Amino acid sequence: MSNLKRHRLLERQRVYSGRVVGLEVDSIEIDGKQYLREVVRHPGGVVVMGRLADGTIPFVRQHRYPMDKELLELPAGKLDPGEDPQVAAAREMEEETGLRPVSLNLVYSFYPTPGFCDELLHFYNASGLEAGRSRPEEDEILRVECYSLQQALRMASEGEIVDGKTLLALYWLRAGG
Repeated sequence: MSNLKRHRLLERQRVYSGRVVGLEVDSIEIDGKQYLREVVRHPGGVVVMGRLADGTIPFVRQHRYPMDKELLELPAGKLDPGEDPQVAAAREMEEETGLRPVSLNLVYSFYPTPGFCDELLHFYNASGLEAGRSRPEEDEILRVECYSLQQALRMASEGEIVDGKTLLALYWLRAGG
């Protein structure tokens, strides 16, 4: 058992509540000293990796506003309130790629940015992809691109794939996933 010191919450202020995230500023005490912590609250999300019959992996290329550039990523999205992550994974795969998974297996869940955000991502491996119907959200402009694992790993090593959740999934697959 760890004996790391925990904080004591003194005050919490909800600064912002938006469509995707909320922001809280907490005043905490550790060993008698006061500190501020800014915490982004997020409902969690999913990321899905599937493989087509030819072995290629479907990715989506989309413009990401915070970086003002296009990123190549695996299909992913946030959880709706109370939504089962497996249901969300199937929904996101079909909405973004037009492919419906026959089965989904949870590989692992992880915190991508635990220093300031409580978002928990659930990574699923999809199998048996069937034709479905693409239904991106109104503000999502996506292009589906398919690459072999080798091509994707080369793109990652050359800095063309820089999305953390996608990199983690690719390296999981390379390790024998």
